[in-house]
Amino acid sequence: MSGSSAKPKRRKAAGAALRYEHRPGRPNADEAKKRDWGCAWALVVLPGFAVLLMPLVLFDMYWGHELWGDFAPAWPGGAYAFAGTVGALVPLVFIAWVWPLILMDWKKSKPRSLAWAIASLPGLAAGYLVAGVISTTVRPKRRRDWDYDCYREGGPCWVHVHYPWLWAVGLAATLAVITLLIGLFARHVRRSSATAPSTSEPEAGPTPRSPSGTGDRRPPA
Repeated sequence: MSGSSAKPKRRKAAGAALRYEHRPGRPNADEAKKRDWGCAWALVVLPGFAVLLMPLVLFDMYWGHELWGDFAPAWPGGAYAFAGTVGALVPLVFIAWVWPLILMDWKKSKPRSLAWAIASLPGLAAGYLVAGVISTTVRPKRRRDWDYDCYREGGPCWVHVHYPWLWAVGLAATLAVITLLIGLFARHVRRSSATAPSTSEPEAGPTPRSPSGTGDRRPPA
């Protein structure tokens, strides 16, 4: 037998894969982008939330005691009537703020949508005013924070002592106005559906030739 002197050929190495698996130690590009957007949202949302709460804090600091110590008792009917008025305003100012925003449609008309957005600002301002009045009656969560300023005339603790059913009157007024608004809306829907024009054509009346309305056709046997 004659042995072959040719050496066996080596197999070619496999080509490099087009996709590399993500190693646990390396940061992913998508995750890095998500984290960046999360930090950006945090930088925008947190200051915005502080700006929204600042008017309520200032309202409580500078006008809370005078509001419930002087203004509310002098309201016609007293402080309970003032609480009922504030409670009745809650759903009204909410509708005044939200309803223009519902009517916005940027696809149809941007100027009109911008006008509706501007029209919602008075409702938003009134909502801040009502929320500020309500926030002045909220006592601190910890009883150790019920200090002299809390029990001073017009303070939250003073309000709860002199008008213990204040929250019930305000809540009852809010629910009554909501019920009234729902009833008015349901009545409006029923009236509009009753006066809506019918799309179905009226039935043709019988002609002189055919008193039954069947014309010259004979009914099937």
